[in-house]
Amino acid sequence: MAIKILLVDDNPTFVAAVSAFLQQLPDVSVVGHAPDGVVGLSQIALHKPDLVLLDIAMPVMNGLEMAARLRGQADCPRLVFLSLHDSDGYHIAAQGLGAGFVNKANFVDGLLPIITGMQRDDVDGRD
Repeated sequence: MAIKILLVDDNPTFVAAVSAFLQQLPDVSVVGHAPDGVVGLSQIALHKPDLVLLDIAMPVMNGLEMAARLRGQADCPRLVFLSLHDSDGYHIAAQGLGAGFVNKANFVDGLLPIITGMQRDDVDGRD
């Protein structure tokens, strides 16, 4: 079964780059894109993704607030922040929200082990 991924980021150039990378991976499907956390929350309800890749700094609702709203939900997807703001504070905030953190400058190297780990867990039945 394909891993469904939602991208939540207000930078269309970066979204296009991540989408192009993800489309090359087997058993991965990008189910949607949202430019901010408000739209992201509605897209999660609509598409039920397995993984949400979200930016921290976005208009309307930032990624930290979006993750905080999702955290208490029973069916919360796995969350990974993609950000250029690679500070200890953001890493600690992401960890506190139960999310991963990948620097946008190294997103391929950072995302690949996360996605392959999810695929391995799915195959092994450990979902």
